[in-house]
Amino acid sequence: MSNLSGGRAYFNFEANDDKPGGAASNAVGMSLALKARSREHFFAALLAAGMPEAPEEFSVLPQHQVIPAAVLAEISDFIRAFDRVTAREAWQVAALREAPPVAQLRRRELCFFSAWDFHLPPGDAWRLIEFNDNGSGFIFAAIINALYYETAGLAQDKRIAPPPHLPVFKHRIRDFVEQEARAFFGENPGDLPFLILDDAQSLQQGKFRKELRLLRELLREGGWRAELGCPAETRWDGRRLLFKGQRAAFIINRSTDFFWQSDDFSALRTAYQAGCVYVSPNPFTYATRSDKRLLEWLSLPDWDNELQIGPAERQILHNHVPETHLLRSENLAGLAEKKQEFVFKPLHGYAGRGLLDSAAVGRTRLRRLVTKGEGYVAQRRVAKSELEIDGEHVWTDLRVWAYRGEIFHLSGRASRRPDRLDLTLPGGWLPTYALL
Repeated sequence: MSNLSGGRAYFNFEANDDKPGGAASNAVGMSLALKARSREHFFAALLAAGMPEAPEEFSVLPQHQVIPAAVLAEISDFIRAFDRVTAREAWQVAALREAPPVAQLRRRELCFFSAWDFHLPPGDAWRLIEFNDNGSGFIFAAIINALYYETAGLAQDKRIAPPPHLPVFKHRIRDFVEQEARAFFGENPGDLPFLILDDAQSLQQGKFRKELRLLRELLREGGWRAELGCPAETRWDGRRLLFKGQRAAFIINRSTDFFWQSDDFSALRTAYQAGCVYVSPNPFTYATRSDKRLLEWLSLPDWDNELQIGPAERQILHNHVPETHLLRSENLAGLAEKKQEFVFKPLHGYAGRGLLDSAAVGRTRLRRLVTKGEGYVAQRRVAKSELEIDGEHVWTDLRVWAYRGEIFHLSGRASRRPDRLDLTLPGGWLPTYALL
């Protein structure tokens, strides 16, 4: 046990990162909560940095988790394999077969806030739960990690890799943006007008509306023109996409209308099809990387020949993607019989929306979903690590952020329920660090 900063925070961790045979252990280190005064200081610092008030408006835990280096090395290899497989021509042809027309355009944008969500069950291999090409929370998590590290005095423990200072993190994000702009437009983004898009309701009431403002300021601090708005505020003048009368060229899309089906997207769809705007994420990247139906191909070998997934790739996918089935009329009876073993998720849901409790699932319910064309997947349950916070138990996960195959950021969340994501108190976002 290590004492950090005068007894304000502790964690237990087994020093041996390896199981017999070389597989990384998921022995996630957990801390004790900050004492009251340090907790108040931490929450006040989050607010001063631009976050919503914690923990009332945006729940953040005054504890942390640490992830073994061997686990992160394996996850890094997995992400590279994921990128190779999903970028392959055979994969993309198959993924686009049933995608709407707007997704059929091949695009070269790569989202700089892509996130992979993992469960780390104690004593077992970690598992990918889903991939998010539109992951919320990357700036909030950077603030949380940096300020908690300082408040808890974690620098005293040399085993914990320090998170980047916020100015360094912001500079890294601007580097990613510049790299994307150069790859797409072939020029420095100095004169490019940026537009951060989200649905009108999310901009007004969403949990991450302040993060979008922080992203806008991050871009402006780099000397770029950046605005924040909703799709309905855009116009197409026959040559350019306009936002409030001014050109918009580099679009950071946070909307959860993944295939831009609303009429509000008509101008953006036209500009996108004309190839004159950068948009990330976009319908093509969603259809080929984020759609939950793809988890079936990742988890099962049935389509490996068609998708050109090699034996080494299949092995890493088999080890770390839980069995997943697209709900069909021919498999619903068997899935209903084993319903306690699976989680039922909507194809295009997000943040736990539409998740079905196993108790509410039966043949009739599943048949109705199939008949109505409401796409669902059944994913085999994967346990989470458990944490005690102020005498109550929560269940934690790991979100890994990577750009072009390289991990650059970690975050975690603690749910008050083991079977779904519920971040209300005592749950919340969890400071998360790597072990050296």
